[in-house]
Amino acid sequence: MNNIKKSFVKIKNIDTAYIKRQGGEKVALVLHGWGANIESVMPIINSIPPSYTVYAYDGPGFGDSENPDYVYGTYDYYEFLKEFCRQFDIKKASFIGHSFGGKTLTILGSRDKDLVEKLILIDASGIIPKRKLSYYVKVYTFKTLKKLYLLTHKNDKNALEKFYKNHGSDDYQNSQGIMRKVFVKVVNESTLKELSAIKAQTLLLWGDKDDATPLYMGKIFEKGIENSGLVVLNGGHFSYIDDFGTFRAVINSFLGE
Repeated sequence: MNNIKKSFVKIKNIDTAYIKRQGGEKVALVLHGWGANIESVMPIINSIPPSYTVYAYDGPGFGDSENPDYVYGTYDYYEFLKEFCRQFDIKKASFIGHSFGGKTLTILGSRDKDLVEKLILIDASGIIPKRKLSYYVKVYTFKTLKKLYLLTHKNDKNALEKFYKNHGSDDYQNSQGIMRKVFVKVVNESTLKELSAIKAQTLLLWGDKDDATPLYMGKIFEKGIENSGLVVLNGGHFSYIDDFGTFRAVINSFLGE
C-alpha cells in the first residue's frame, strides 16, 4: 500500500482499521464498496493530489475491522462515518465512495451539508434495481427450497451453509455470521430520496459495462442531484481500475489540480 500502514482506532466500540496519508491542508476521505477494504481503493487514494490529507478505513465487518455488534443498515454505516469524522476532527472534506461507499455518501451529502466540500460517487449503489417477473420467481423458489431443506435436515447449521453455497448469490455466500443479515438489510434499502437534498458539487463516475449498478442508475443520480455531472468510463463495476488513466485525470481536474 505504498508504505502506508494500517492503524486501529475504536469507533462506536468497533476496532477499526484505517490509514492516513499525510498531505496538505485539504482533506479527502475514501469509502470502499461492499465486501471490499482499504486495499481495494488504493488506486483511488493514489489518484488524489498530494495537496490532500487522505483517510480511508475498513468498514465494520470488512477487511481488518471488527464486525458490528448488531445488524447494521446503510444508515448505521452513515452514522459510523460521522463518528469517524468526529474522532479525527474532520470538519470539512471531499468524500469519495465506490459502490456501497457511494450509497453511504448520498446520505452524508443530503444530511450533513456543512461537512461536505465535494462528492465523488463511483458506480454507486442505492437505487433498487428494476425487477423482472423472473426475479420474483427466483426469490420465491429460493425461500421455498430453504424451508424444505430445513425440514429435511432438522435445522442443521452445517447443512444450511451448504444450501447457501449452492443457491445463494455470491455476496450472500461470501458473507458470514451477522454480516449475512447486514447484507440482506442493506441490499433492500434505497437512498433515492436523499439525492434531491444534496447541494455539494458532485462528480459521478460510471462504467459503461457495469452490471452490478448499471449505467441507467448513474443517470438517475445525475437527474436527482442538482449540482452533478456524469462521466462515463470504459469499464465495469470497478471502472476506476478498468479505465484508470481517464479516472485519474478526471478526479484530479475535479479536485482542483
